[in-house]
Amino acid sequence: MKHFLKVTIFSLLMIGFFAGFSNYGIPEIKPAPPPVEEKLDLGAMTPEQFIILGEKLFNGKGTCTLCHNDVGGRAPLLERAGIIAGERLSDARYQGRATDAQEYLAESLLEPSAYVVAGFGKAGSGDAVSPMPSVTAGSIGLSEVEVSAVIAYLQDLAGVEVTVEIPTDVQTPVSDSDAPDAAPRVALVSADEVITKFSCVTCHKMSGEGGELGPDLSRIGATRDLAYLRRAILDPAAEIADGFPPIMPPTYAGEIYAGELELLVQYLASLR
Repeated sequence: MKHFLKVTIFSLLMIGFFAGFSNYGIPEIKPAPPPVEEKLDLGAMTPEQFIILGEKLFNGKGTCTLCHNDVGGRAPLLERAGIIAGERLSDARYQGRATDAQEYLAESLLEPSAYVVAGFGKAGSGDAVSPMPSVTAGSIGLSEVEVSAVIAYLQDLAGVEVTVEIPTDVQTPVSDSDAPDAAPRVALVSADEVITKFSCVTCHKMSGEGGELGPDLSRIGATRDLAYLRRAILDPAAEIADGFPPIMPPTYAGEIYAGELELLVQYLASLR
């Protein structure tokens, strides 16, 4: 009986400790309001405004600059994409269906493996498979009109004629992250959902599957503790992994809920 009481008291103390730690020991994360879908009047939009929209998507929702930048060398630079797009159609390695430069740019966003620039394919694929996901998938999720706006921006960036026509019969939703009255999103309940929501495998391998733009996380739990994993997600610039440029966005601290962070951290710690 005495032993039973000791075990019971110890168990209650442990439960109390973990309850207190989860409520007070884990830093509170106040995520930014989720985007609200804003209807754009495309019929009244000028070509210049459409290009500006494409630039906003390129640098924001599309997350293009995460990889297409002159720091990491993880993906080709796109300043001349509108110029060289037509040249790619005659390349022997081109496997797509585009017939002109505009269609090629669209295809490169939707089906990146149709043509992979030499040296930028997945390891072991012989530059036949691109590590880039479709911009319409996952957490990026650009709409058809948003893709067109990005193409218009890429053409303008290259100094070529913008051939994209602005749709006039569509009211397309575009994220407005500055809306003050956005309702909180529903919290994710599993590590898999968190990984999908924040597109972790776009850049990282987990259990042998995923991208190669960031460190392989398949065995991260064997070398890194929970504190490191939390810090790497919330403040990725605090410690940069050897051999990798600082391309991980610092915005997750304002987007991920505390419970979601713990789900992800505990999962990563289990990868051994």
